[in-house]
Amino acid sequence: MQQRQNSFSLLPEVVKNLLIINGLFFLGKISLKGFGIDLDGLLGLHYFKSENFQFYQIITYMFMHGDFSHILFNMFGLWMFGTSIENLWGGKKFLNYYLITGVGAAMIHYLIIYFDVSSIESTGRLVNYESIAPVIGASGSVFGVLLAFGMMFPNRLIYIYFLFPVKAKYIIIGLAAYELYRGVFVNDNVANFAHLGGMLFGFILIKLWNKKANRNEFL
Repeated sequence: MQQRQNSFSLLPEVVKNLLIINGLFFLGKISLKGFGIDLDGLLGLHYFKSENFQFYQIITYMFMHGDFSHILFNMFGLWMFGTSIENLWGGKKFLNYYLITGVGAAMIHYLIIYFDVSSIESTGRLVNYESIAPVIGASGSVFGVLLAFGMMFPNRLIYIYFLFPVKAKYIIIGLAAYELYRGVFVNDNVANFAHLGGMLFGFILIKLWNKKANRNEFL
């Protein structure tokens, strides 16, 4: 995968616009809450069998966040790691990657829920699909960006707590293992398999792009 020769930007166009859009959605959520409008319910991604499910939620869920710390950490990760990737790939390719990994994250998350729901229904019990909490947040896409950073810059040092240098590839492996552990053994409101889904789709996409690029070199 060839690197672009353009000058490095600390705030490239797509990353900047994604930060702005996410910020506007968060402000809109806070503002409209006072009028009784629940943007999380409207734009968050509901289970596909729920009456509240809409196809546009596959995209809009990525721009909704639960609270300030949720959006802060996601947007910091997007800027910190997405900047290098957008400078490397260019805006169009980076945006496609960001959206595809976000959709992939949602698919993996609900695939896991589908198996859980199916196992319950196989016992004859009914499941209230509306009770399944909608997914919100850019974490799936951000984890996809983290995966891309680890693959594109595997030996670049990341300073944990600004003190301890660790190579990016080890950070990514550690994060994947941590998310898998929490997804299997910890029962909380964090969509850990969505994070893994973003990384999985990112890995597949990068491999496909690399394969295509290598094939074109021989044409």
